[in-house]
Amino acid sequence: MAGQRRKLLILEDDRALRRELEAMFSDLDVTVSETAAQIPALIRRIEPDVVLFDLGDAREPSAAAPQLDILREIVKLSPDTRIVTMTAHDARDLAVAAVGLGAADFYHKPLDGSVLSLVVRRALRIRELEEENWRLREQTGSMALEGIIGVSDAMRNLCRAIEKVAPTSATVLLLGDSGTGKELLARALHRLSGRSHRPFVAINCAAIPDTLLESELFGYEKGAFTGATRRTLGRLESADGGTVFLDEIGEMPASLQAKLLRVLQERSIERLGGRTPIALDLRVVCATNRNLEALIGGGGFREDLFYRISEVTVRVPPLRDRQGDSLVLAQFLLQQMAERFGKPTRGLTPDAIRAIQAHRWPGNVRELENRIKGAVIMSDGAIVTAADLGLDDPTQDLEYLNLRVARQRSEVQAVRQALAIAHGNLSRAAELLGVTRPTVYDLLERHHIDVAQFARGAGESSVGEAATSAPVDVPGAPPES
Repeated sequence: MAGQRRKLLILEDDRALRRELEAMFSDLDVTVSETAAQIPALIRRIEPDVVLFDLGDAREPSAAAPQLDILREIVKLSPDTRIVTMTAHDARDLAVAAVGLGAADFYHKPLDGSVLSLVVRRALRIRELEEENWRLREQTGSMALEGIIGVSDAMRNLCRAIEKVAPTSATVLLLGDSGTGKELLARALHRLSGRSHRPFVAINCAAIPDTLLESELFGYEKGAFTGATRRTLGRLESADGGTVFLDEIGEMPASLQAKLLRVLQERSIERLGGRTPIALDLRVVCATNRNLEALIGGGGFREDLFYRISEVTVRVPPLRDRQGDSLVLAQFLLQQMAERFGKPTRGLTPDAIRAIQAHRWPGNVRELENRIKGAVIMSDGAIVTAADLGLDDPTQDLEYLNLRVARQRSEVQAVRQALAIAHGNLSRAAELLGVTRPTVYDLLERHHIDVAQFARGAGESSVGEAATSAPVDVPGAPPES
């Protein structure tokens, strides 16, 4: 949009303040409105990049219900528009509620022109970056790690590992709990490789009966067995030139493990009933949630096959170890499911946010996706509650009775939540927490929190902030038990 002024819509009922704001943003294409009745038509007509919305002098969300309804309407009409709300100087709960409903940022009055200008122009810059990112995605077809959402150090390290190993021909073993997204990572490995124009074939070794798995993998010649009326290519042959993904490799029967080992060693197969080796050019990616080292010890998995499939081992962290990712994923899935089912669902209540952050997510991303889907379908309102998700509000949880542990846990969670709401702005985070900036610095150092990862924009990419890593093992090293 070079040469075209960005569009700012100001919703303000105070005439003097409207004039002051118009003058402050005279370099932008500014439209002002003082009544809510004009909003739908204005949003559709001008398609603003940013809306600056004064929520008035209310201190609590309950007292600003009409304004919050307007905010919901703006989000519904134009989800891509960035919304900056203005509130009274001590209206913290109202500011948090506005962010929960979809506002991108907030500003506490009284008016300081330089600070408010910075906040609005930062929102405009983020909008520009989003448009640029969208244009790049259209040009390239998709993001490099499509579908992988997260803001934690664990996901940052994981994505870096995938990007490093993808261009090579190394056989990769993905280790992680069920529901952590191992197939998404396998597809990213294929997409970032030189084989991206060739087939990606996924095979779930646990979903196909043992009696059929061999013919599925290797194919068969006509007459190889009763019912084999024609030659049929196997999945491995179908993936020639591309990537084959063997999911749940730990469930493969011993008889087929030997045949797969030969495929990896000789890069050729023989169809069932055939006698001629067929050369294949394959990239093999395997995944399992089983402890292969324990299986090897018990005779359930071949040690030589393990070393063949684990030239590079990438460990996929469970959602519980990806600090901050559960909430980011929940918000992403909420928008996705709302669009899919045509529902007006746009936000999470404070108790839902607390519940998502506190839940251990034993089913990982798959469990989170199912809970969000069910909540969107069954919810009567536009806001999802903890009850809609089928989760308990952790404020009622008596698990942590040790006061020292409870204080530390609550302190870390409060600091992280304040930083996330403030997008890394330490002054605003300090204000939310009711402490001074030096105190915030002490808390960051004490709990080893990296404030840079909460900056606006970090949560909108596929990598970011938290406390665990996804190491890449050296070739041939056995997995940790």
